[in-house]
Amino acid sequence: MKMVRVVVVDDDIDTVEVFCEYLQIKGVDVIGKGYDGKSAIELYEKLRPDIILLDVMMPDYDGFYGLAGVRVIDPAAKVIMVTADLTSDTEKKLKKLNTSAIVYKPYEIDGIVNTIHRIIKQPEIITQ
Repeated sequence: MKMVRVVVVDDDIDTVEVFCEYLQIKGVDVIGKGYDGKSAIELYEKLRPDIILLDVMMPDYDGFYGLAGVRVIDPAAKVIMVTADLTSDTEKKLKKLNTSAIVYKPYEIDGIVNTIHRIIKQPEIITQ
């Protein structure tokens, strides 16, 4: 089975670094890192990953901006949104933008890896 290729986007540089290290340990190929919604769109267009992991709350260009932009490029893109925001408004907005999955912080890295593998196999909306 080929390695899953992902892009990780979060405004916290340390979070991105640690997250990427864990993913690589778990056999996930991190092919790009970004720090806002605008870079998420650029990285998706350039690298065409299997999945993009995208934080929701970021200054300037947030995850909603990134998700909407990725959807313009590829309506079928697999996007996992990561958020600490538990409000139903956020969940509704994400589902309206057709997110592949929503993972709530604090998360377990194994839970994210399982979500990645589930989406690759069957891409309906998953909430963890």
